[in-house]
Amino acid sequence: MKILRWETIQKLRELFKELAPSADQMAVRLLTVERDVILPVKGVLVVILFTSFYFPGWLLDESIPVRVPVITVQRFFLLYLVFNLGVAYVLLFAKNLSYSTAQHIIFPSNFLDGLFLAALAYVTGGVDSPVFWVMLGLIVRNALSTPVAIPQLTLNISASFCYLGTGILYIATGETWLGIELPADSLREQVEPLLLRLFVLWLLAACCYGIQVLLENEQRRAALEAMEWAARQEGLRSVGRLAAEIAHQIKNPLGTINNVAYSLQRAVQDGKAIGAKQVEIIRREVERADAIITKLMGYAQLAEGKVERLNIAVELDKAIQEVFPPAAKYGARIERQYSPELPALLMQRGHLSQILVNVLLNAREATGGRGQIQITASPDAADSILLTIRDSGPGIPPERIERIFEPYFSTKERGTGLGLSIVRHNIEMYGGSVRAESEPGKGATFVLHFPTRTFMKLKA
Repeated sequence: MKILRWETIQKLRELFKELAPSADQMAVRLLTVERDVILPVKGVLVVILFTSFYFPGWLLDESIPVRVPVITVQRFFLLYLVFNLGVAYVLLFAKNLSYSTAQHIIFPSNFLDGLFLAALAYVTGGVDSPVFWVMLGLIVRNALSTPVAIPQLTLNISASFCYLGTGILYIATGETWLGIELPADSLREQVEPLLLRLFVLWLLAACCYGIQVLLENEQRRAALEAMEWAARQEGLRSVGRLAAEIAHQIKNPLGTINNVAYSLQRAVQDGKAIGAKQVEIIRREVERADAIITKLMGYAQLAEGKVERLNIAVELDKAIQEVFPPAAKYGARIERQYSPELPALLMQRGHLSQILVNVLLNAREATGGRGQIQITASPDAADSILLTIRDSGPGIPPERIERIFEPYFSTKERGTGLGLSIVRHNIEMYGGSVRAESEPGKGATFVLHFPTRTFMKLKA
């Protein structure tokens, strides 16, 4: 149980791990939100507050006596106005503003906004003040303009505590901003709404941060996957071009063979004896061409097709269906153990199919189609899959196990010796590996390692 709990905690930590954008992206985001959206909205609100404070006949009844808290907030408003005019000047007219500089300007401005809204809430109804809804907007605004965890949560928590302080002060003084004393029962009844609104502020702050982290993770994952996709496809194209260039080498032995064959044809027509030297030249050039073709096996078609996002469990089932078709009525017992948390593979479907089919064919031939085959697929380390295919056949002799992946080497009487060499070739193209483990008389196990990322890792 403790292990399960610890794994659950680790998964939650991974889920909410912060992946902040780059400094340039954060600078653009911060300036877009603060300069293009918040600044005009704040300008309208400042005009409304200035009018209501200093021209009370427009919004307020001039006969209402002005209390000390209102006078205090009016003076605070003047400081708040001057500071925001300075911030607005910098945002509008400063050029090439770096993220660090912008953050040092915006952070105190956002903090002052929370403090001022809390003071404004005190003189406009305390716990029941409509300013509470503006506080909710402030929480969302902080999340949008400040993607980094510590500054964002600091701003939102400080704003909520400012509101809490306003509520406590309002309840403790026991009077409204008009100077009307509140009954004791009314004061007690306001404690519960205050705590409820404080909880709403905290919940909104947590939700904003959580949603932001999930979106940032998804965007980062999609960007990395796109880069990985393009890199792998380009890598395969490069190998294909290289194969096409090397394939020109085959023309040389073919040209030599053609010349010698023409010479032999003339000799036969003229009734002359066929020279052993000419036959030897043909054999030598055939061996040369065969060596070149062996090295290029599979390379010429690497650029064909496309890299796809593959589910290895689905591909395994397809390969099993192909190697052990139900109509053939093989007596093999196949045990499958697929982890539900297998990451996707970025490969060409044909390459993965060749790997799986050839290993399963090897297991079928080793068991005569009647033995037991165990297939296990599970995550291994970060962004990789470990696949093991174990058969109950006679096993592989120790002196041969190191050579089974060589082209044309086979332990079977009718084997071509190409199946396992294709497996190693295809899996190594994607940065993976394959090895065989066996004890005579106890079957053989093939262990395949598929990395889902060749060079990119998610970093906190």
